[in-house]
Parts: sequence; structure tokens; C-alpha cells
Amino acid sequence: MAWRGPEAERGPSRRSRRRLAIRALRDQGRYGPTLREVMPAFAGVVAVVCGVVAGVAVAYRALGAGVLVAALALLAVATPVVVRHHRPLARRRLGHYTPEELAELDTDGLILAVSRMLRRDGWVVLPPSTRQDRPRVRARNGQGHRIEVAFRPVAEPLPDEDASARSARRTGTTLRLVVHRGTFSHRDVQWARRQGDIHLIDGPRLRSWAHGTPLHRLTDAS
Repeated sequence: MAWRGPEAERGPSRRSRRRLAIRALRDQGRYGPTLREVMPAFAGVVAVVCGVVAGVAVAYRALGAGVLVAALALLAVATPVVVRHHRPLARRRLGHYTPEELAELDTDGLILAVSRMLRRDGWVVLPPSTRQDRPRVRARNGQGHRIEVAFRPVAEPLPDEDASARSARRTGTTLRLVVHRGTFSHRDVQWARRQGDIHLIDGPRLRSWAHGTPLHRLTDAS
């Protein structure tokens, strides 16, 4: 029998546990941006503000107070537009994605995007199950409705899904979505209709959802 020292008996260190907790929060979209993520935007804002102040000061000295008033009015109009345009990270955290951003996502990124869009629509995303071997997002709302989102290009049922599908139809409270950035085949559509509680979110619907259309307008989820 191998000897285990005191370090092995104590388990993971506090730093390791904190790192794992932060990683789990980031996977769920509940952890804020890191300094590395916000520093370029912050530096850009500082540079723009300094440049504007310097330009207004030079113009004021050369042309008088009228230029200062015009510059302030232009700044008041342009600032909200610039801020919205240069805050993609904040926009994505609120559950809004452009078609180009959706196309660049891998599977983990798509899972995170769907989780954020569900939160945007008022759903509470549940922690991922440790027993599932395929990516899923589960959520619930205040009316007791539940959603389970699967991610795969083909909606053909798998052996381990038959029991859960029957259970969902029996309770009538779980809506199942299958998200695909492409186009579902006719076979997929027929399979979803036979199940009765499954809705297919294809590329156009996914882009519309990411643009801000509520989920209940794309399905009968409420």
C-alpha cells in the first residue's frame, strides 16, 4: 500500500479550489471580465478622451467659445454610439451576439452564448450535470417551466434520450431545444414533430434569438 503524506490527505489547496470555482463561474457566464480583457478598452477610452480634450483646448484658443459649445454637443451625440459599438464584451455578456460572432464560436462558446441568451430572457440557468456525457444547458423560469438545450447538428434521438423524452412528455413541464447553427434536414424536422416537446433552433432562428428576439417568439416557451 502506497504511503500518502499530509499534503495528499489535505486535498487541493485553497488556491486550486479558488481557481476551479472561478473557472466554473466563467463557464456559467457569472464571473466578470479579467484585467487583461478590459485593459485594451480602458486604454482606448483614455486615449480618446485625452485627444478630444486637447483638440477642444486648441480650437477654443484659436476660434473662441462657439467651437467649445459645438464640440460638446457633438460629443454628447457621438459618445453613446461609440460606447455601444466598442463594447462587444459587455454586449455579449448581456446575451446579444452578431451573426459573425456566432459563426466563430466553438461548442463551448455556443453553450455559453445560449446560457447568456436564456438569462437575458428571464430564465435561471442551472448548474451543469456531472453525469451527462453530452453538452446540455438546463434552465427554469418563475412559472415552473423547464428547458433542456442540446447541441448537435443531427436531431436523431440517441438511446439514452428515449427515457428522458417520455418523461418530459408525461410531466408536460420541460421543453427541449436542439440548437444548430446550420439547417436541419427533413428527417430531423419529422423526428421533432413526433416527439411533440422538441423545438429545433436552426441558424436563422439562432441569429434572431441572439439579436434580441425573445425565445417565446421563436417557440411556445413562456
